[in-house]
Amino acid sequence: MTENEQLLARVAAEARATRPWGWDCLPAPADADTVARSEAALGFTLPPLLAALYTRIGDGGFGPEYGLLPLLEGKSSGGEPSVVEKYAGMRASAWGWPEGVLPISHWGCAMYACVDCRSDTAQVLLFEPNGDDPRHAWFVDSPSLTSWLTAWLDGTGWYEEDSDGVDLPAWQDARTHT
Repeated sequence: MTENEQLLARVAAEARATRPWGWDCLPAPADADTVARSEAALGFTLPPLLAALYTRIGDGGFGPEYGLLPLLEGKSSGGEPSVVEKYAGMRASAWGWPEGVLPISHWGCAMYACVDCRSDTAQVLLFEPNGDDPRHAWFVDSPSLTSWLTAWLDGTGWYEEDSDGVDLPAWQDARTHT
């Protein structure tokens, strides 16, 4: 079994065992057509691991805090729109949202976990617009989607109660991706 297969098995087990913030049951996985339509709407492909999360585990509803947003259609348990809708809305907003940076999970208070679909590792970023200077709203949450998921599974993410105030580094590429 490959490292990704092992990770997907761990995520699936955790997704079946827990429900973040109001999900009654795990949504059914998205099908290949939903992924293809999503990618067409976005204008870029999803990283393979992200696509596998949606097609093999569920169309959102699992993961840290509020869980992953649905991919193409529907609303999250907290009323957040799908990944495709959220990306389109943020790209059209005054934020200058970076191209290829996909919001996948809502943290609350306008904060999002995002995957940089242009990076080789599917780097995970934190969009946190609530600081003193809204021009500095981007932080590196994790160098890869793999390590982000592992931190969630292991209970070592910055958002955990015992994280002891971890400071995330600023994302230096924010201005070059717009």
